[in-house]
Amino acid sequence: MLGRLARYLRAAGYDTALASGGAPDRLWVEVAKREARTLLTCDRQVLRHKDARGRVLWLRQGGLDQQAAVLRDRLGVDWLWQPFTRCLVDNARLEHAGNAALERLPPDLRSRTVRECPDCGRIYWAGSHHRRMRARLVNWAAGKSGRSGAKLHSLP
Repeated sequence: MLGRLARYLRAAGYDTALASGGAPDRLWVEVAKREARTLLTCDRQVLRHKDARGRVLWLRQGGLDQQAAVLRDRLGVDWLWQPFTRCLVDNARLEHAGNAALERLPPDLRSRTVRECPDCGRIYWAGSHHRRMRARLVNWAAGKSGRSGAKLHSLP
């Protein structure tokens, strides 16, 4: 349910883990407590756990723009904190791409700033997808709808 939101939190530079695999809610609350994370969920039942208070934020299902506004207003998420410094897929901190990574790109992209995920090997550069995501982050930071024209853990 919150996979897209997790991706945008990573795009903003936040250390964002995504829960997986059918573990009991209690486990995710414990992980959030142990790792000093805020657990984001659309499941109201998670709020019933004894350690949920101050550790779990319930979000309504639905619009990404509304969820982003709640995170900005309730948790102080700065959508322009450290943009595009984490892998959108596995959350690792990106590094400047080495020559081997640059060789995998077309020649016209090699002169751009290119980053690489040290864990999965994905390569990132500022293309059209980056511009669309950045525009959404800028709008969210300004309190507008994201469509142009802290450590977090989200439970699916």
